[in-house]
Parts: sequence; structure tokens; C-alpha cells
Amino acid sequence: MLALAAVCCTSVGAQTVKLNGIGHNNRYDDGDQMKSTYLGYNSSLGKAVFIVDNGLYTMSWDGTSLTTPTREPAVEKNDVMSSNEKQLWANNFNMMYGNSGAVYVNGKLVTIMSRDESSTTDDNLFAVRKWDAKTGELLYSRTFPKSATLESAGMSYNPLDGKVYGLFYLTGNQLPESITSDPEYFADQDDDMTDGDAGYAICTIDMATMKVTPITPGLYYYNFITFAINSEGRAFALTSGGSNAVPGDDGKQRDIDNKLTGAQLYEFDLTTGLMKTKDVEKLDEGTGELYTDKVSTIPNATGYSSQYSRQSACFSKENPNIMYWVGYFNSGKGINEWGSWGALSDKEWRTNGKYDTSLYAVDITTGEATRLANVANRWIFSALWADGNDPSDGADINIAISEAQPVDGAYIALATADNGGIWQQVELGQSYTYFLEPAVGWKLHSVSFNNEDVTAKVTGDNLYTTPVITSKSNTLFVVFEQDAVEGINTPNQAPGKARVLAHAGGVSISGAQAGDMVQVYNLDGRQIMTQKIRGTETDIDLPAKQLYIIKVGTQTMKVRL
Repeated sequence: MLALAAVCCTSVGAQTVKLNGIGHNNRYDDGDQMKSTYLGYNSSLGKAVFIVDNGLYTMSWDGTSLTTPTREPAVEKNDVMSSNEKQLWANNFNMMYGNSGAVYVNGKLVTIMSRDESSTTDDNLFAVRKWDAKTGELLYSRTFPKSATLESAGMSYNPLDGKVYGLFYLTGNQLPESITSDPEYFADQDDDMTDGDAGYAICTIDMATMKVTPITPGLYYYNFITFAINSEGRAFALTSGGSNAVPGDDGKQRDIDNKLTGAQLYEFDLTTGLMKTKDVEKLDEGTGELYTDKVSTIPNATGYSSQYSRQSACFSKENPNIMYWVGYFNSGKGINEWGSWGALSDKEWRTNGKYDTSLYAVDITTGEATRLANVANRWIFSALWADGNDPSDGADINIAISEAQPVDGAYIALATADNGGIWQQVELGQSYTYFLEPAVGWKLHSVSFNNEDVTAKVTGDNLYTTPVITSKSNTLFVVFEQDAVEGINTPNQAPGKARVLAHAGGVSISGAQAGDMVQVYNLDGRQIMTQKIRGTETDIDLPAKQLYIIKVGTQTMKVRL
């Protein structure tokens, strides 16, 4: 147990709260990577079995002390090795990592992991996984391209309208024209930032399709580290903030005017996407002239410095005025080996406090934070929620599976019939092979499994074998392309380079020429959309359970979503 580091207000100190999170230990002696334990190779699964420290963790604050974060459910070697099912579960658990954001909603979790662009293709940039927050069971796993813009400072469920919001990292070019054409767009910036400069925007995200929709009129250039919505539907985010000020007797940092400094809390209007600010007159010390500055409606900074890395925050349903924040301890600064205040050595982190983390209570009415206790073993979290007391508890939303998916067992969605769906029940840990047969006059164009392009893995005789099934929800999409066949009256098809890949929620088009037209028709031959290719990649959202004819330039494709 860890002793209370500072006396907090009565409303926080008297409240007992169990905080759960997706955790990863912040640092080890040999670097930033988490340690893993190799348990052996399972030939029947075709997998090496490991245990990694990240996953689901819990800790309790009782008003006076904070328990050490412990993994829940536990991952024990003897238990893991007892069956193939347990080994597969443990290996899946290793992937519960939200370095690009995560969200908890009513007993389910979504994690977004981005891969290094220098070591992977854009098509595999984001790995989206959905989980059972109690058991750690993997329910869904998909990959999304860079164009999906899923990088965020955090996501949170709004109990007032039943939507999930987040602060997503976008560029000016990724904002819709309805926003960029607004005369007020970037009016508060020195230059027009529509050329691709990146910043954060308030967006909604559809948890079924992972489609991100901006609602903010522009981008924010703060470095945000958290995002959370309370039970009243009010949204808050913390910026990273640093200070060279030596903490006072209360452990908080202040500037030369004795005002709290460090990380700053901001509130957002979720209807407009605008940060709530007020106008304050300030004096330009260089010119002596007065100017108007927009500052947060929340009067104070937290009083604690923080690093740039993603952190986490949440509210309990019972207390909408206190935001729990797991953040860093003064950006790794303190009294160093020379006896002065400054950066601390990496090698002495066990004793000097560098990279230590703490649980804070942030008063949203004032912005001031109180350090409740240090977090043992420097755990940090990509998502945080109040167990049994979260604003999303009881939410009428299922973020894990579509409403059409069977409830029990693992399945692969093979195709969608005209008036229904076809799902094959499968077993976790097994692979399945399919023969992909084009109709006369058509040829195989592309195959995607769980949103990943697997066309190259189709054999010459049109056989495709899935990888070992690891999640309950899986999809197999096949796109066919019209082909001239001898003796069959089909239009002459000029060679085309456009690539159409089907996925949950629509299709992605790459390799087309700028200026080419994309036309989409339904089964009755009615054109339902047309648009011009402007860049190298185009995503088109289409309703499920329908067959579509898609024309890109001189190419004609057919796909059933």
C-alpha cells in the first residue's frame, strides 16, 4: 500500500473508487520495451506462446491509500499452459495495447495500436481490437489504413447522446470541405494551415465501422494527453505542460507570479467542437500595447508538470466534478545528484523518481489537481475507468460486434445474401480454406480478411487459407473484376491499375489516376454515387448487406458487403 502523498479535498478523500485500466509499465532497466516470458511453441496453433506484462490492471483508492496495480484477470504460467484455448487467450492478451488511443464503454474495450510507418505499409497502420473488459477475451481484430485517422489523445462515451467522442490527430487536408470552406476556419492562426499541418480535432467515432467524423471548425495545436467525458456530458482534456519551478511545500509548481503552472485543463463544447475560452486583455511587454488573448474558462493550471506521452483520465458516475488522472511526476525533474533542481538520471530511476507516475484528482471547477498517491512500479494507462461506477455503465451500445453477428461462438462472415447474411461457425485456434470461384466473364480482383489485404496469399487455383482464428468476429470479403472472355459478349476492358479492397463499412480504392471517376451502382443498376479521384487513396462508405458494381476509370468490379 502507498501512503497518501497530499491531503485532498473532503469529497475526493471520502470516496472509495476502484480504477481499472489498460496498463503498461513505463520503463525497465534495459529500456522502454516491456519484458516478455517465452513459454514454448504450440505446434497445433502454429504459435510461440508468450506472457507480456501489458493488459488489464486494477487499483483501488480508499481515501487514504492506493493499492499496487495488479493484473485482473491474472495471467499465470501454469494456468496458461493448461490448454490451447488458454494459450491463445494469453497470446491475444499480449496485444492489448492502445498506443494510439483506447476507450471503455459498458464492459467492452477498444484499443488502437499504430505501427511505425517506416516499418509497415499504410494498409496496416492501425490495428483495432475490441475486448471484453472483464475477461480480456479478444472479440474483434481488424487493420485500417493511415487514411482512417484513428490516432487520438483519448476517446470517451457521452451518456447524454450515446456517442463516442475523441480528440483525433488530423491534418487540414483531412477535414471535410464543409469545415475548411468556412470563412472562420483557422481565423485565429497566423497562416492558413490547410496544407497538411497536423493538430487535434473534436470528432465522433462510429464504433461499428471506426469511421471518424470531425465536428470542430479547425485544428488545435496543443499537445493533448487525456480526454474524458463526465456523467453530465461535459468533455475535458489536459494539455502537456512543463515547468522548471521547484515544487512548493504542497508539492505544486507555481510561476514567478505565484500562479499554478504545469498541465492545463480545457473544456470542449461537443456540439460545436470548440474549446471553451474567454477573452482576457494582456500587455505586450515588447510594444507596451494591450491585446486580447483567448484563455481557458478554467482558471488554474493543475500545478503539476507532465510529459508529452499519452496518459489517461476518467470520471466516476457519482462525482462529475472530479477527474481522476494517472499522469507523470514532474516530467522527470527533481533534486539531482549535484543538489540542484533539474533533469534526473535514467540510471537512478528507482531512487530519484524519474518517470514515476501518480494518481491525481483534478477539480474541473478550478483546474487545480491534487496528487493522491504515487502509482507503484510506475504504471501508466492508455484507458482508465471507474469499475462499476463509470458514466458509460448501462449504455445502449455494443461496440464489440455488429447487431447481425451471432452471439455465441466464433464466426466468419463469408458473404451477404440479398435478404440476409451467411456466417460460418468456426473454432478458435483453427485455420479454414475457401475456394473463390468467379462467374463467367469475371476474375478475382482482391481478397481481404479482417480488413487486411490477403490477395497475395491466394493460390493459383483460387484457394485461400485464413490465418489461425484468434477473435470471435471475422470477415472475409472478395472483390471480382469484369474480364473479357472469348465467346462472351463483354465490353473491352482496357488495363487498369486501380485497386479496390472491401472492408466492413465500404471499400478503399488505391492506385487510380487523379481525375478518374468512381461510380457505384446497386444490384438494380441504379447509380447511387459518383465522385472524382483526387489523391492516391479514396475511401467510400457503403451500407452492408448489398451487392455493388463499382467502376473506376475503365475497370468494373463487383463486391458484396
